[in-house]
Parts: sequence; C-alpha cells; structure tokens
Amino acid sequence: MEKIPGDEGSSVELDNVIFIADGDSYSVGRPNVEGAKVKATILNQGKQRKVIVFKYKNKVRYRRKTGHRQQFTKLAIEEIKLN
Repeated sequence: MEKIPGDEGSSVELDNVIFIADGDSYSVGRPNVEGAKVKATILNQGKQRKVIVFKYKNKVRYRRKTGHRQQFTKLAIEEIKLN
C-alpha cells in the first residue's frame, strides 16, 4: 500500500472500502461499500526496491539513467466492520 501517515504500531481506520467478501456472500461498492470500515495496525514504513529508468536514443549518444523508490506502508488487518 502507498504511504499512510502514522507511526509504526499505531492504529489506522480505513473507510474507502470497495469490495467485501465473506464466504459465498460479497458486497461490491459503487464506488465504495456504504458503512464499511477496516481497522489495521501499521507494521512498517519503508521504501520499495529501486526501479531503474533508462532512456536511450539510437545513433545520437542520448542516454539518461534515473531511479525511483516508492514509499509504502505495511499493514496488518485486525477487523472488518460492515454496518
């Protein structure tokens, strides 16, 4: 998941839920499921592995090399509420 503000070990409540499944029954939101919330705990804040972006044009000596590291938040889901 992309970076969510908060410290490691803190609790987060997400209300932008688009799909919930429980066995054979499921709910699909349009665009979100009404009254659904997810309670989670932040396990880790970090950066992904570096992605190398290399631009090259033939015969004109054009070369550009850059990299990107996306920040992320690792979550542990504790509870899914559906009102």
